[in-house]
Parts: sequence; C-alpha cells; structure tokens
Amino acid sequence: MNQINVVPYIDVMLVLLVIFMVTAPMIQTGNIDLPSVGKAALPPVAPLEVIVRADRSLALRDRSKGDHENPVDSSQLAGLIKAAQAKNPQQAVLIAGDRSVRYEAVLNVMDELQKQHVARIGLLVQPGK
Repeated sequence: MNQINVVPYIDVMLVLLVIFMVTAPMIQTGNIDLPSVGKAALPPVAPLEVIVRADRSLALRDRSKGDHENPVDSSQLAGLIKAAQAKNPQQAVLIAGDRSVRYEAVLNVMDELQKQHVARIGLLVQPGK
C-alpha cells in the first residue's frame, strides 16, 4: 500500500487550532509601568517657513526668532536652511505658498530643497472652515 491517509492529521490540526483560538484571548499580556517626568527634556523646535508670494519672490521666516521675514533669493535659500538645520537637525521646513501662486513655483522650491538634501520638508496649509 503506497497511500498515506492524512484525514487523522487534519483532524488533529483542527482540534489544535480550536484550542489555540479559545485560549489566545485568555492570555495575560505584560504591562509595563513607565516612570513619568514633569517636563520633556527637549521642547519641540519651531519650524522654518519658506514663503512663496504671488510674484514668486521668496522669504524665510524662523518662528523660533519671531515673525520677522527675511527676503531671500532662490540660490541662497538652501544654504540658509542647511545652516539653520546644522545648529538644530530636528527643525522642520514648511513651505507656505500664496493661494494665487502657481503650484509649479511651490514644487520648484520643494525640489530645490530636496536636491540640496534638506531634511523634514512639509507644506503649510490653512485649515478649512
């Protein structure tokens, strides 16, 4: 006889599957009680904002230093941002495009920053009503 009867093996597998399905929800998971501190070690860093105006002029605003906008040229932009991120690598860069500016101008700024290996780039939007 050169045939193997696998029906008993399948029955045993199904019984084991049912046992595991019934006992799995009853297993207690381990809880870790973490210590708490009064304040986080490092506060979140205010982002840099690249402002693209309707006339395609650029300005750079550092929220950590206030709301003052510094007009910049597109050739200077990546260098200034990389210098600021060298001081604080966790500082994000947000691109704020004017509503009437072409989407292409905003993407050109983002593309130039990505070519210069600037980390943490995002788009600044205004929430809807």
